[in-house]
Amino acid sequence: MRLTGTWPAGLESAFHEYESALMRDDTAVLDALFEPGPGTLRGDGAGLLRGHGQISAFRSSRGGVARRELVGVDVQVLGPDAVLVVGESQFVDGGRGLQTQLWCRTDGAWLIRTAHVTGRAPAFDRSVWRVLGDPLVPGGGADAGLGPGAGLGPGAGLGPGARPGPLVGVRVAVKDLFAVRGQVIGAGNPTWQAAAAVEHEHAPAVAMLLDAGAELTGIARSDEFAYALAGRNAHSGTTPNGAAPQRIGGGSTSGSASAVALGQADLGLGTDTAGSIRVPASYQGLWGLRTTHGTVSRSGVLPLAQTFDTVGWLTRDPELLRQVVGIALGDTTAQLRGADAGAIRTAPLLLSDALLDAAEPGTRSAFLAWVERTGRPVRSVELPDLDDLAETLRIVQAAEAHRNHGDWVAAHPGALGADVAERFAAAAAVTAEQESAARVRHVELRTAVRRVFDDGVLALPTVPGPAPSRTADTAAVLVTRRATLRMTSVAGVGGLPAVSMPALHLQDAPVGICLVGPPGADLALVDLAIDLSPSSATRS
Repeated sequence: MRLTGTWPAGLESAFHEYESALMRDDTAVLDALFEPGPGTLRGDGAGLLRGHGQISAFRSSRGGVARRELVGVDVQVLGPDAVLVVGESQFVDGGRGLQTQLWCRTDGAWLIRTAHVTGRAPAFDRSVWRVLGDPLVPGGGADAGLGPGAGLGPGAGLGPGARPGPLVGVRVAVKDLFAVRGQVIGAGNPTWQAAAAVEHEHAPAVAMLLDAGAELTGIARSDEFAYALAGRNAHSGTTPNGAAPQRIGGGSTSGSASAVALGQADLGLGTDTAGSIRVPASYQGLWGLRTTHGTVSRSGVLPLAQTFDTVGWLTRDPELLRQVVGIALGDTTAQLRGADAGAIRTAPLLLSDALLDAAEPGTRSAFLAWVERTGRPVRSVELPDLDDLAETLRIVQAAEAHRNHGDWVAAHPGALGADVAERFAAAAAVTAEQESAARVRHVELRTAVRRVFDDGVLALPTVPGPAPSRTADTAAVLVTRRATLRMTSVAGVGGLPAVSMPALHLQDAPVGICLVGPPGADLALVDLAIDLSPSSATRS
C-alpha cells in the first residue's frame, strides 16, 4: 500500500481500526470512531447525513459494504489536532473508490468529524432501473426500435420523410407494469419476472409516447405488484429520493419517480390506484397526475385493482406534463364532456376540515398559508368520512388484487417481501359478503364525492407530511401508509383526476399540494395547478 505523508501519533491505528470494522460491519466500533454530536457529517452520492444519530441509523440499516483493499493513503496534517486522510480502495470484485475523512483529536482520541465516500461508478442504479438502454426504445412510432438506426438517439430509426413528434428528445422511464415489446413485465418481483412471457406489443400508453417522438430510456422499478406506497422493494432495494436523499422516495411508481427526480429521465409513466403517482410526486418534489379513471387505456398494463387503477405521469417540468396530457387526452372541451374548461381555472378552492386534520400540523399550517397567498375564493365542503373512504377502497382493492394474483401468490410461498405478503394474506381473507357490501358502498361514496365538485376544485396537501426517513422501521412506514390512504382515497374512490404539484417545503423536504377535480377535467386541472404553482410568476 502506498503512503504519502506522515501519520501523527495514534492516528494510524485508529484509521486501520475503522477500516477493519467496516469490513466486518461492526457498527458499534464505527459509531465509536465518529465524533458524537450534531456537527458530524457523512456524504456520498446519495446526499449528506448530518449528526451522529443520522449517520448511525444509516450505517445500521445498510447491511455492510463491498469488500475492498486499501491501495493508497494520503495524509495531510492541517493542524496539531486536525488531519485530512484520503484513502484509495480497490474493490475485490472490481472498481475503485475514495474515502476522504477529517480526523480530529479531542481529549487524546482521534475521531472522524467529516467523511465523504466516493464509490465505484455503477453500471446503473438497480434500485431505480430493471432494464436500461441508450435508449432502450427510440422514439418515432410503433415500430421504433426494430429497424436500422434503433438506439442511436432521438429520432433514430424514423422512416424516409418522417417528422419528429412533439415529444422528440423526451426520455421516458416506464413503470415495470407496462408491456414493452421484446421485454417482460417484471411487476417488481424476480420470481414473477423469471416466468413472464415476452411482450409482443407495446401497451397503448407506451406506444402513444413513442408515436409522439419520446424515447424509452428504460423500465423502472415498481413496488411488488404495485401493492405499496413506500418505494421499498425487498428484492431491488429502496429507490433513492432525488429531492431528500435521507428519506424514502415513495411508490409504487417508485423507479420512474426517482429517475425523473434524479434527472435520469424527463417523464415517468406509471399507475395510480390509491396514490402511487401522487405520493412519490409529493415526496420527491415532482409534478404528478392521476388521470380520470378509464380515460387512458390500461390495456397491456398488469392490473392490481381494476376498479381504481389509472395511468398517469410524473415530470419535473409542469409544461411537459401539460403537453403529455394534451397529447393523450385531446382538447379540454372534449375531456370535460361539455363542461366549461375555463370555469375550472376560475373555480373556488374547496377545503375539507377532515383532510386538513389528517395532515401533520406543520403541513396544515404551510398549506393554509399557501391558500391565502393564492388569493382565490375558498369554500368549505364536507366529504364522506375519510375512514369509510379508505376502508371501502381497501376492501375492494384487496378483493381484486387477490382475484388477479392470489393463485400465483399461493403457488409461490416466500416469493414476496414481508410487507406485500402480509397485504396479500389480508386480501385472501376478504369474504364475498365483505366485498359485495364494499362494492355497494363504493357506488354510494363515489356519488357523494363527485357531488362535491359541482362548483369548485378540492385542494389539499397531497400527503400528511414529508416522506419518512430511509431508516424508518416497517411499523412507522405502515402508520404513514394508513394516514396517507385517508387522504388519497378521495380521488381513488371518486375515480377523479388529481394533480400533485411541488409547493411546500418542510423539514428540508418537499410536500406536494394536490388539486382534485371533476371527471374529465384532467387538462384544465393541470392548467389550474400551473396557474397556482409558486413558480408561475417566474414563468409569466
